[in-house]
Amino acid sequence: MVSTVKVPSSFADLSREDLAILVPELLLCGHLIDRSGMPHLIGAFGREGMTQVAIEEWMASSPLYTRRMQRALGFEGDGVVTIFKGLQLDIGAPPQFMDFRYRVTDHDHGEFWLDHCGALMDVEPMGDEYVTAMCHDIEDPTFDATALATNPHAQVRPVHRPPRRPADRTPHCLWTVTIDDTNVPPPIPEGLVTVGESRAATIELSPIDTGGPGQHDYAGALLDDLRFPDFSHSALTRIAEEVCLQQHLLTLGFLLAVRARTDAEAALDIARKQLTGIAGLTSERIRNALGLPADLEGLAVVLAVHPAFNPRQYVDVTITLGDRMLLTLGRDCGAREDGAWPSMIDGEHLGPLTALVRGVSPRFAVQVVEETDAALTVEIVIGEPPAKEAPEVALTRFSTGADFAFTDRGIPLPLTVV
Repeated sequence: MVSTVKVPSSFADLSREDLAILVPELLLCGHLIDRSGMPHLIGAFGREGMTQVAIEEWMASSPLYTRRMQRALGFEGDGVVTIFKGLQLDIGAPPQFMDFRYRVTDHDHGEFWLDHCGALMDVEPMGDEYVTAMCHDIEDPTFDATALATNPHAQVRPVHRPPRRPADRTPHCLWTVTIDDTNVPPPIPEGLVTVGESRAATIELSPIDTGGPGQHDYAGALLDDLRFPDFSHSALTRIAEEVCLQQHLLTLGFLLAVRARTDAEAALDIARKQLTGIAGLTSERIRNALGLPADLEGLAVVLAVHPAFNPRQYVDVTITLGDRMLLTLGRDCGAREDGAWPSMIDGEHLGPLTALVRGVSPRFAVQVVEETDAALTVEIVIGEPPAKEAPEVALTRFSTGADFAFTDRGIPLPLTVV
């Protein structure tokens, strides 16, 4: 039977309602990339090596994508409000799962705390050493690196943070943000310079059309929560594109840090395992969030909006659903030039793509149709019996984010006066 389903060619083909559901999912799945990659880093380099890779990947990427989102949504500035708005649209701080709360004193002073930290819930069972690695070793330099995108004289410092004493202490952590011209700016990370030369760092995405209903930017007051249905269709399209690009930029930083510790082949193997784990879990969450069927038509939509294959300005992908389902990855694109996720999939390394399609249904399988220097074309077929989940996906599912459910918190409250 020939399908009549229209496969989305970009995020712009989705409804405003579906985009509002999808954006927080993309933010959360971007955060879970580390849950996918870190087990393999621990196996290769130990806890200390894993910690250093995490520091380097975030410092190489977060200042770049933070500035991109500021420009896209028109909230550029040099104060704490701009820093806090950026965090609300950062894969490092997905809404509700990382429940950041904010207080602004003035342009140069503020604080934030986490009423709930999903990352802490994941790491606490592993013991204090891993908690300290995340909440001290990783957060100290990476919070400052993120603030660097707004003001080089900003410093983020803890009031208290885990390991929690007492064990049930809330909020989970509390931090101050201070901007002072006497604060010495941190050195520019080498990785930031390198990743800044990538296609991902500078690629142009969909401009926001200021016509139509909804909020077209975030130039107004800082809100205690972002309610994504309040944004316009065009703004949500751009946000979705930027969040996918955040994931690619983080992966480029990850690859750079891993390559510094091993040979190119071993680094690529670790990166493929990272992609396999997050690809499968992400497709499952997208299918569930959008209420899609676990069939080829549902898979076609998941493939079209999956962050591994977006934004389309960066990734050359074609999805065809007729009398059979085909996916073609073109090689003449920014993602291939940078060595980002799509470049890791080829005829001999279909594991990430197989995990992705099986996140929609364990009965799906991938077969190569044709592979040339210009493109890889595969067919997705239905096999019997259902396949067992890939171990990389099972490792990623360790995170409490795998089953996390977003809720509607109602009308957001302004925290600042415009």
